Amino acid sequence: MDGTLTIAQHDFLAIKQELGIPADIDILTSLSMLPPNIKKQKRIELDEIEFKIAKLAKASHGCFNFLKTIHSQTKTLGILTRNSFVNSLETLSAAGILSFFTEQNIICRDRAIPKPNPDGILYLMKQWNAKPEETIMIGDYVFDLEAGKRANVETIYIDPTGLFPFQKEANYKVTKLEEILYL
Repeated sequence: MDGTLTIAQHDFLAIKQELGIPADIDILTSLSMLPPNIKKQKRIELDEIEFKIAKLAKASHGCFNFLKTIHSQTKTLGILTRNSFVNSLETLSAAGILSFFTEQNIICRDRAIPKPNPDGILYLMKQWNAKPEETIMIGDYVFDLEAGKRANVETIYIDPTGLFPFQKEANYKVTKLEEILYL
């Protein structure tokens, strides 16, 4: 979602500093290692930080055309995000693309083990009665690509910079969302 359908706005280092957690470990892993009472408070703080970011979400270039085209082909779309469900809805709403998704197809850290675990992809595939060869994971970060590989589905890596630091994990790479329509 963030960095794929919407323009990436998260400053993860700043979020880690605000939460007072180590800079060298991803946020959710870091929080999972905290004692329960501290973990609960830090998750509340994280939700508040991410909600502020969600309210500012803007659709990525070509997002509307991509989503309209996919819907016209009667393909099913899902969201797999490490964000919370409430913040996912706010992000999609602020970006003006919520109507392209059903709530049951928005899988977040509240509903599945976060990426890079493939749990969310496998859940969606089961819900859709889809086979791995019929499923594609699109993402902008190594966790997205690793989750796709672990679910045995093809992966598309989107990196607007064209640098593709995680290209070994991807089946395809694009710099714009709309390029996926021509793969």
